[in-house]
Amino acid sequence: MRWFCLLTIWLFLCTGAFAQEHCSVDIVAIEAAPALQGRKYPDNGPWQKVTLPDDGWKHMPGAMAPDDRAGLDGIWYRIDWKRACDSPRTYPVALVVESIVLAGEITVNNEQLWRDASLIEPLSRSWNMPRLLRLPEAHLRDGINTIRIRVVSTTGQQLGLGPVHLGEAQAMQQIYDGLWWRNRTLFTINMIVSGVLGVFFLALWLAHRNETAYGWYALSTSFWLIFISNILATSPWPFASSASAATVFLTGLVLSIATFCIFTWRLSEQKLPRIERVLWSLTAVLVLALIFTPVAYASVTHAIVVLVITVVFAANCVAIPVHAWRTRNPEHILLAACLLALLIISVHDYLLITQILHGSATIMPYANIAITLCLAGIMGFRHAKTVYRVERFNQELQEAVTTAQAELATTLKHQYGLALTNTRLQDRLQLAHDLHDGLGGSLLHIMASVEQSPPMLQRERVLSMLKLLRDDLRQTIDSSSSEGVETPATPREWIAPLRHRFTSLFDHFNIRSDWQLPDKWLTRPNAMQCLVLTRLVEEGLTNVVRHSHAKHVRLRLTQDNKAELCLEIEDDGVGFDVAAVRQSGLSVGMRSMTTRIARLNGTLAVESVSGRTLLVARFKLTEN
Repeated sequence: MRWFCLLTIWLFLCTGAFAQEHCSVDIVAIEAAPALQGRKYPDNGPWQKVTLPDDGWKHMPGAMAPDDRAGLDGIWYRIDWKRACDSPRTYPVALVVESIVLAGEITVNNEQLWRDASLIEPLSRSWNMPRLLRLPEAHLRDGINTIRIRVVSTTGQQLGLGPVHLGEAQAMQQIYDGLWWRNRTLFTINMIVSGVLGVFFLALWLAHRNETAYGWYALSTSFWLIFISNILATSPWPFASSASAATVFLTGLVLSIATFCIFTWRLSEQKLPRIERVLWSLTAVLVLALIFTPVAYASVTHAIVVLVITVVFAANCVAIPVHAWRTRNPEHILLAACLLALLIISVHDYLLITQILHGSATIMPYANIAITLCLAGIMGFRHAKTVYRVERFNQELQEAVTTAQAELATTLKHQYGLALTNTRLQDRLQLAHDLHDGLGGSLLHIMASVEQSPPMLQRERVLSMLKLLRDDLRQTIDSSSSEGVETPATPREWIAPLRHRFTSLFDHFNIRSDWQLPDKWLTRPNAMQCLVLTRLVEEGLTNVVRHSHAKHVRLRLTQDNKAELCLEIEDDGVGFDVAAVRQSGLSVGMRSMTTRIARLNGTLAVESVSGRTLLVARFKLTEN
């Protein structure tokens, strides 16, 4: 216990000793005076006591209309201070300058401590760049020390000096770190977050052009980055002057707010064509005013432009919640909450900057990151809903396709059964026609031969009749697979078997026949056309033998051109009523010929009167 008490007393004494060695820095006075011509230090003033932060233009002669020369000569600020230490030991002293508007230089006891890279146009930009400067002990003296700060600017730009801190180096380092975080790091994070989200939603818009809110957000972000770069820029590059840089930065602000309004309208699903036209007209007027206003009136123009575009922004921040209250849409309500928070924080920070409210720091840099992420979350939620709807639609579509495939399979199976049945019926009908047209004529020939033969037929005669039936049956069977069958080389080669068969039959019935055919094909018919032609001849000549009682028959095949073939069969028989026969439908031969010629997209014409019957068949020729 005794050792513990001794240790406590020793620590207390050491702490007291350290405390006794503490050095305080006291600022005696802060004064300002316009620089003399040639940027010289005004030893004799007129010096005015000021409180930092200070607007330097009010110290200029003709403050209502300062010129560029006065701005570039600048304002000198004189800070008198002294160091009071409780012991002979001294500690390093550091200076922290929160902002120099726009550029400047610093001396301590007539020794230059620091200066911006450019104090003439184009000016450096130190207005949002905190500076930490250690004061060399060799340049300090006992008693009163003087720090001189010259700040320069141009017409239309601000001029002045921000808060200044003097003290021990360690304490100033802490102040500087806090300033660097608020003035530089936070805005860098803002730019990174805004830029990444802008690129992300630009890519989404390129992939989904119907989601126009993504595109407007990306465009608004790009203009916002142009404006916010004004806060981080330390030189006007790539612009030729501070005035042109300010014009570009303010143009970025105007376009950023205009496109942001369009973005919020698209996101809240509002269609406001008239208001949009007014907004774009106002934006064009503001941008033109920024570009064409003379430098002497730039500060007034800039103030008016900022005021107008701020009113537009505030009005939109109020209008969106009203719309959200009407729609009660969760996305719209969340968007309205973000905009109201943005408006309230902006008003709060403005009151802080104008010192109407008293506080340590603005909260917009922090809030802007949160609000940006909130807006990105709203759009991300909308995109997720869109993706879900697409997936749901694809699932429903897949189910519908599956159902349709099943129904189609059932329908096709049914149609296949019908087609199979129809094919079988067609095959039977084809076979019936072939038997009628082929074997029918042969049977008629055999019957006529038997009627004219003696009661006891010779064996060779019977065998010849059977061979004739066999050949006709073979031809009927072969005709069912006419693909690949070689077409006779000439018309006479084709007609030879038919002519041989029917000539003997005509001779039996005392019918004279006349066969008129060309020597060669102009265009050779294919196997199917040749088969149909054969069946037409068989059926037509068989009908002449069976029904016409004719004495003379003429068969004529013509090919006037390469594209058409014409078959004519004419006799001088008793004739028949063509219309009545077709209407009754009892003539198998007539139906057979009509069906066959229809397969070739041809025509069949029959004319009949007593003493003359003419059958004319025409069809187009194809080589395959």
